[in-house]
Amino acid sequence: MKLLRITLEGKSYEVGVEVLDDGADAARSSAALLHPVQQMPQAVATPTAQQTSGDRRVNSPMAGNVFKCLVKAGDAVTVNQTVIVLDAMKMETPVVSPVAGTVRAVLVKVGDAVDEGTTLLQIEG
Repeated sequence: MKLLRITLEGKSYEVGVEVLDDGADAARSSAALLHPVQQMPQAVATPTAQQTSGDRRVNSPMAGNVFKCLVKAGDAVTVNQTVIVLDAMKMETPVVSPVAGTVRAVLVKVGDAVDEGTTLLQIEG
């Protein structure tokens, strides 16, 4: 029996698999035992924030593509709230707000390619 780890819909499972010979009877196979294992924490990108005359600019911490934009102008945000999700190398990385306040402007849209340091949005507060 081999023990394998698979991930399905964000949850990891350890799976016991019986390796059968080509001529082996299928009835000999045993059902795989599934049990959740500790899920790895998702990476959260901490953006850089720069103060500009009462506003804070939230800058991209890495190069990537805007996958999701979870806020719009006028929305209230809290510290560590996910505001943008970037896609970089087939991995989704949440970008969180470093401050609480109101979104003044969203400067990117879904599908935009951004470089590290690109201003994603402005928060006043």
